[in-house]
Amino acid sequence: MHLQLINAISYFIHLEEEEKEWISSRFIIKKYKKNDYFLREGQVCREVGFIQSGLVRYCSIRENGEDLTLDFNKEMEFTCNYASFLDHSPSTSGIQCLESSTILCISWNDLQELYTHVREGQKFGRLVCEFLYVQAIRKVNSLYNNGPEQRYLQFLNQYAEIASRVPQYYISSYVGIKPPSLSRIRKRLAE
Repeated sequence: MHLQLINAISYFIHLEEEEKEWISSRFIIKKYKKNDYFLREGQVCREVGFIQSGLVRYCSIRENGEDLTLDFNKEMEFTCNYASFLDHSPSTSGIQCLESSTILCISWNDLQELYTHVREGQKFGRLVCEFLYVQAIRKVNSLYNNGPEQRYLQFLNQYAEIASRVPQYYISSYVGIKPPSLSRIRKRLAE
């Protein structure tokens, strides 16, 4: 049941058999229905999840009620509001399941123990943080430097395998435009 998780961690670090068993014992299997929340906006994020199956979106509701889509995670990816998780502050965004999802979860305390129990645990934590930092910088640069069509093409490039699984209004929100504008871009690109 935890083979995908072990493979994902092994992408970053080498794991001994005993470490694989120890890690598997710390990740708890949780099942979510479509539209359930892994994390609600305003809650403190107390666990990191590894998506075994399913799809989630990071979302936030503006004061005017507008529902924003900030990002996505799919199978074989970790999900968490890392800022909330690290400093125990209320989350500024929610994580909603767009499909029925199976997520393997580890608590903050168990993750701290992983860093010390697994020989390369600290290295794993550092490499994941570096990976997330680079992703965040690229996204911010794209928002400031690219137009909507370029951001849509980047979405298709980064999330090609989930584009058909995500409602168009979430994609348009992620790209930063209204649904009719996304329809025009898609039509223009199809010509």
